[in-house]
Amino acid sequence: MVRTGAQYLESIKDNRCVYIGGERVENVTTHPAFKGISQTVASLYDIAADEKQNMSYITEDGTIANKIYMIPKSIEELKERREAIEKWANATCGFVGRSPDHVAGFLAGFASNPDVFARGGQMYKDNVLNFYKYARDNDLYLSYVIIPPQTDRSKASHEQENEFTAVGVYKEQEDGIIVRGSQMLGTGSAVSDYLFVSCISPLRPGDEAHAVSFVVPLSTPGLKLYSRPSFAADKPSTYDYPLSTQFDEGDSLVVFDDVFIPWEHVFAYRNIDIVRAQFHETPAHVYGNSQAQIRFVMKLKFIIGIARKVAAMNGIDKLPPVQEKLGELASIAASIEGMLLASEYNYMTDENGTVYPNRRFLYGVVGLQDSIYPKVIHILRDLVGGGVLQVPSTYKEMINPETRDDISRYIKSPGASAEERVKLFKLAWDVIGSEFGGRHQQYELFYNGAPFVTKGYAFRNYRYEEVVQLVDQFLESYQIPQKVEEQMI
Repeated sequence: MVRTGAQYLESIKDNRCVYIGGERVENVTTHPAFKGISQTVASLYDIAADEKQNMSYITEDGTIANKIYMIPKSIEELKERREAIEKWANATCGFVGRSPDHVAGFLAGFASNPDVFARGGQMYKDNVLNFYKYARDNDLYLSYVIIPPQTDRSKASHEQENEFTAVGVYKEQEDGIIVRGSQMLGTGSAVSDYLFVSCISPLRPGDEAHAVSFVVPLSTPGLKLYSRPSFAADKPSTYDYPLSTQFDEGDSLVVFDDVFIPWEHVFAYRNIDIVRAQFHETPAHVYGNSQAQIRFVMKLKFIIGIARKVAAMNGIDKLPPVQEKLGELASIAASIEGMLLASEYNYMTDENGTVYPNRRFLYGVVGLQDSIYPKVIHILRDLVGGGVLQVPSTYKEMINPETRDDISRYIKSPGASAEERVKLFKLAWDVIGSEFGGRHQQYELFYNGAPFVTKGYAFRNYRYEEVVQLVDQFLESYQIPQKVEEQMI
């Protein structure tokens, strides 16, 4: 099924244990820190449930499901998947990084090549397939925690002072396992249905207790989330902080206080090889990152749209230096979008007939993300200048009889009212200057890990043999002259 927003909201009204501000949250759908993002996610489900949006498909099992769970078997289906994800990215202006379509792509990748999990035993292959179908057919929202907490990164997980700093298997039982420890960075986890838990960071010999992969409902006893400060809770209105109030997903440290995981929810168990292979020997990482780049393209387009409107409102869009900056933004956005489309057009097919984006072009973009976003933000800062610092503190000055006339008279632009100008510049500030905006600059910088990690993806997936062959062919076309006369000729 493709569920509605109301069904989603009802599903997360459970006994999940989320802490923020020193207090446990009673209901994430109504708490000021999470109400905005839960309503936004609900709106995404309503978009998908609208038949006119064409976001559902008939699965290989004959069920009807959201296209975010699709396992493409042709370039046409790969395009359908992208177009569905674009609808959600458009609705969030690209500012919700871990919307339900992200981890859905990982699950689809796992299910497309379940034999990777069968290396640990047939049971794990069956678990992957069964849970994928359950999540798909119930249109679940999964978030994930796949990075160990920042403690002493010079040591392996099993070498830490506290062996269970990172989540690991504390005890094995006949009906499942008990896990203990913690994991970061649970973006969106407070408002999701399930967590996918594993480790994408390289594990070392001796880390077998931490080499696990499993899913767990957010309401499971012993599972605790500690959220960072909210960027939405204290904001006066959506008019003043349009992005913060609607798209702040929250990021949480997830603590596993002896949490029971039944065997049917375990995908990999004490197996370093499979934990690594699940991401890169299946299309999982590619699907997850294609969603990320679809979102990133939409985000760039949105920011460039702000820059264009600001330049026009300030009457500087006809100046050659400003056009140069806008042109640079256009070049960046077009290049990234072109790489995304190239990854689709030059698709790859694995031995199971599964179609996925070309890694060369996809990871080429991933490798630039940490430098592209700061550059785009810098150009936007340059174009808005001091205008973002000269706006009313809140909308209240614009409706208070004592202040509204001054605002209307002195904060306006040719052809634009004070309300329109302030609205645009408050939006720009939410991108470049608010806590929400600052978080997104940090977020994009480390979206796929440290820069050496993202550049490593590009390095490993470029297929250097092709370009080296070009050089070798040319080098073979000439030799050292045999005689002085030949050199002279």
